[in-house]
Amino acid sequence: MHIEKQISSYYDMLLKRNAGEPEFHQALSEVLDSLKIVLNKDPHYADYGLVERLCEPERQLIFRVPWTDDRGNVCVNRGFRVQFNSALGPYKGGLRFHPSVNLGIIKFLGFEQIFKNSLTGLPIGGGKGGSDFDPKGKSDAEIMRFCQSFMTELHRYIGEYQDVPAGDIGVGGREIGYLFGQFRRLENRHESGVLTGKGLSWGGSLVRTEATGYGLVYLTAEMMKTHGESFNGAKVIVSGSGNVAIYAAEKVQQLGGTVVAMSDSAGYVETPNGVDIELLKDVKEARRERISVYAQEAGVKYYEGGNIWATPADVALPCATQNELDVDAARLLAENGVRYVAEGANMPCTAEAAHFFVGSQVKFAPGKAANAGGVATSALEMQQNASRDSWSFDYTDKRLHEIMSNIFKNIDRTAREYDMEGDYVAGANIAGFKKVADAMLAQGVV
Repeated sequence: MHIEKQISSYYDMLLKRNAGEPEFHQALSEVLDSLKIVLNKDPHYADYGLVERLCEPERQLIFRVPWTDDRGNVCVNRGFRVQFNSALGPYKGGLRFHPSVNLGIIKFLGFEQIFKNSLTGLPIGGGKGGSDFDPKGKSDAEIMRFCQSFMTELHRYIGEYQDVPAGDIGVGGREIGYLFGQFRRLENRHESGVLTGKGLSWGGSLVRTEATGYGLVYLTAEMMKTHGESFNGAKVIVSGSGNVAIYAAEKVQQLGGTVVAMSDSAGYVETPNGVDIELLKDVKEARRERISVYAQEAGVKYYEGGNIWATPADVALPCATQNELDVDAARLLAENGVRYVAEGANMPCTAEAAHFFVGSQVKFAPGKAANAGGVATSALEMQQNASRDSWSFDYTDKRLHEIMSNIFKNIDRTAREYDMEGDYVAGANIAGFKKVADAMLAQGVV
């Protein structure tokens, strides 16, 4: 069967097998579209059901998470862990606690994680997990009880050589601490390598907090350098105001750029003279307040709702959540002078927006490459845990910078190799795929 028809037929089958999971469908469509050229040029990758196996998780776990709130009411949430592919190493990927979480979202994130982890060059497979639990508005005691219940089930399926979760949306240092404490109690051992994003005094790594945001900016800087530009003097939009957004903004301004707008789910702030990073950290991380509070205290304009993408800039870094930037916003960014877009969140651009960027003069780096700094530094944390070592901030940051620079060079080189110069989406998908595919072929039909 012709490759085009083969891929199309298989995608139709996947839609039926994974009905009602649009985010997973979107991720599958993007990757499969990129792989057509690979399978035509290197037909051995079409053998042994390789693509079919790649798109099917090795294991999908769904479990009940009962917990008690501060009023004594019993609440029940649903927990997930999708262990997608372990050809390169133990499953590695974050846990997301958010009301929007369902199996389809976790599968989309886990599928993306396969290629992201492959691109780091480190020995880690792809997985993802989480729950539809909402930590917002919950007390520390409620979050602790939820995390303990969640880990009571999850602990059976994780370990430093099996599956190593980390944080994601709604899961920060507090949640990782509660999860690790319960794992340690249940397993009766201190296995530092079972979770990453830990506290510095009990197995964590310097730079892990900053890693995704810093890594995003390092890769974007490498992309800009290829086209004769830099962050120095650049105006930058950073959507979101969580961990990734805060540290992306910090690194942008360290490199001489100006962050001119940031947002949260309720609205955005306009900051023509740049962001007061220390105040933002205090408002968002220490006090867990809305960005409207930052606007009030910093004396800048706040727009409830509104469209952050209408802000004129040179660079846009979407760092909030999936599908936040649609094709209309993409066109608006291009009209307003944006020349570079890099995804800090997982798939924040809709498929239509990504296609627009790839077909325009805007240089676009997809999340599986651009936001790989978090998982890369998690893998560096695993290395430190395995060697019972602790590295300095500067050394770890240097390793992160090297990894992100190498990722960009790899996807740029791969795009050129397949006559798709400047298409970093295809470059990322193909480069990530080939490393995993070679390992899968070498290990047989498993």
